[in-house]
Amino acid sequence: MPEVQDIFEEYGEAYRQNHRLPMAQRKAMNAILNCRTAKLGGHMDHCPECGYQRPSYNSCRNRHCPKCQTLSKERWIDAQKGNLLHVGYFHVVFTVPQELNPWIYRNQQGGYNLLFRCVAETIQELSADKKYLGAATGHTAVLHTWGQNLSFHPHIHCIVPGGGLTKLGKWLPSRKKFFLPVKVLSRKFRGKFLVLLKQQFPNIEPSLLNECYHKEWVVYCKPPFKDAACVVEYLGRYTHRVAIANNRILSTENGQVSFKWRDYRDGSRWKEMTLGAEEFIRRFLMHVLPTGFMKIRHYGFLSSRGKQKKLHTCKVQTGTSLKKREKLSTEALIQKILGRKPSQCPNCGFCGLLRTGLAPPTAC
Repeated sequence: MPEVQDIFEEYGEAYRQNHRLPMAQRKAMNAILNCRTAKLGGHMDHCPECGYQRPSYNSCRNRHCPKCQTLSKERWIDAQKGNLLHVGYFHVVFTVPQELNPWIYRNQQGGYNLLFRCVAETIQELSADKKYLGAATGHTAVLHTWGQNLSFHPHIHCIVPGGGLTKLGKWLPSRKKFFLPVKVLSRKFRGKFLVLLKQQFPNIEPSLLNECYHKEWVVYCKPPFKDAACVVEYLGRYTHRVAIANNRILSTENGQVSFKWRDYRDGSRWKEMTLGAEEFIRRFLMHVLPTGFMKIRHYGFLSSRGKQKKLHTCKVQTGTSLKKREKLSTEALIQKILGRKPSQCPNCGFCGLLRTGLAPPTAC
């Protein structure tokens, strides 16, 4: 099956000649092009039992590369398991009206930071209100900028535990099937975002603010998870996802790229979309984040400030195990992904692959 790398290899040079790319997009494009090729160097695996040989090239490790997220995802999931509490968790999603999308794309650094800030303050302020919870909660927020058809659609996914700490340090649980009312979340988020947007960017068009103010902003909360283990695996699906996975690309021919996408407005049915290669590349590159931008952030008692003490208090009061987890080694994580030890021959099963170096990387 074709991959994003194949599309860049065949059509990327023409795209670069016709468009001036920001540095972040150019770096991501080059990294994906060189990923797991001889240009990045690698090693040769050799089995002394059956004679099997296989070259293994280094990955680019770019966070936008569809090939390089699996191991990073497993590392992140393993690290987060020690932060989970024995309580229900809710998945809350915050979106902005499509009228704001062009402005956010032109002001990505400021727009994304504003989005994170307003989401965090909305959850924190409403959770602290005794009418709804009356406690300080914590949450993990993840920025996504795409829709299923690769359109620009910035939104934030939040995983929130069902409860929080009161000012006296007591754990206060939320209702089992209900966290915060979505209409209240939506209107609080809308008001906060538009006020801060006007303050931080006074040159923004008043007509845009007025139009957005008179629209209902979409915020929704999914049912709570069954247990903490489900939370971790679910989180992993969102934290290290890229704009499109390689397994969704169906074909590339005659300058056209076809891929499958899920239409949530039509009963979540899978459909096929075909775009010109240039348009496909343009849409993919729209979702390359500014250099150094943090797309995963933790707030409340999960933020780094005072986290150990607060999290310990939460664990004690929620009956969560205090036993310190040992992080899985890289070898164990790779074994989890492959279903076998990395030193095991995929041909005969012999555990003792020999590794030899390949020629030095060629110039990129």
